[in-house]
Amino acid sequence: MKDYSKAGTMTKCIRGGHKDNDVYGSLHTPIYMTSNYALPTDGTPVDWSGVYTNIYARNGNPNQFQLQDKLALLEETEDCVVLASGVAALSAIFTTFLKENDHCVFSKVCYSAVTILFNDLLPTKGIKSTYVDTTDIEQIKKAITLETKLIHIETPGNPTTGITDIKAVCDLAHEKGILVSVDSTFASPYCQKPATLGADLVMHSMTKYINGHGDALGGCICGPKKLIEKLKLEAMVNYGGILSPFNAWLINRGLNTLPLRVKQHSENAQKIAEFLEASPAVRFVWYPGLKSHPQHELATKQMQNGFSGMISFDVKGPEAKKLEMMDHLEMITHAVSLGDGETLIVHYEEGNPKMKYYPEVYQEGFYRFSVGTEDAEDIIADLQQAFEKTGLL
Repeated sequence: MKDYSKAGTMTKCIRGGHKDNDVYGSLHTPIYMTSNYALPTDGTPVDWSGVYTNIYARNGNPNQFQLQDKLALLEETEDCVVLASGVAALSAIFTTFLKENDHCVFSKVCYSAVTILFNDLLPTKGIKSTYVDTTDIEQIKKAITLETKLIHIETPGNPTTGITDIKAVCDLAHEKGILVSVDSTFASPYCQKPATLGADLVMHSMTKYINGHGDALGGCICGPKKLIEKLKLEAMVNYGGILSPFNAWLINRGLNTLPLRVKQHSENAQKIAEFLEASPAVRFVWYPGLKSHPQHELATKQMQNGFSGMISFDVKGPEAKKLEMMDHLEMITHAVSLGDGETLIVHYEEGNPKMKYYPEVYQEGFYRFSVGTEDAEDIIADLQQAFEKTGLL
């Protein structure tokens, strides 16, 4: 396999991980839809729990191997493990590197599954945690205890797009022998490379930007081989969190266009954020590419190739008007998830108990807006006509 470690991002996305060993000479890795593989009969030792050779599909498969190699190239890490979902990847990190009486610091603003894991599930295993505003390094410092083994940050944060200083957190953690994991889903490997800033583990919900087509679930964790091997053995083989060959193939196909897609997401989001900021119908808008964003300077320093496609904003008026506005949208779809070609919107109602942890401007409710790759002018036009029909303008 050719070494593409020095190649550009687009080349890595297309060429990375491919092995030219298909018996029929296929230019693209076929889907290996088999659960088991022929074992040697010549006395060659078999590593029954091996995760780098074809033994049984729970231990790995060629589609998975290619995807892992490609993602490790993109994140500039030694290795990668792919799992059945983004939540599987989060759970893998927390259950593999945190044991009874260990402590984790994590962000108040985070994907809801993280909150459920640390508040409801992990305490049953004796794992303790403290959640803080990780955009404030002083709060992280105060939360660290002698039992802290992991700091988990999410940047940009879901759903507020708050930016945490990855390098500052890693410098602080590593002085104390603490691991740092970064959920970089909102950024994608195109806009941000946390490992180059010191992160030990970089995870993504591959369902989002990495796949980009809204048709496959998956999660990944990239990092040093020593840590990733442990994740592969525990979370993938022993807990059975393996990604299917078909989903690995779909996500690998999606990766071929990652730079093109995310560039369009970012360019669109910048235009739409500027439109929203100028609209009298809008109460507030947060997007890392806006100078008005609280951590715009840090985002400019920490993120490359744009700021991805996630915006949070709210319109003026009572809750009924905010819900009505979505009913008037003609192209933009009211749906969960993000990172698809289609523009998606989700409304967080005022009074949602989780919002008490968000910045004050969010307390009256807001929209999480995943900007798609349609023409920006069409997205703006749809928002404008919805504002007008709702009587916001």
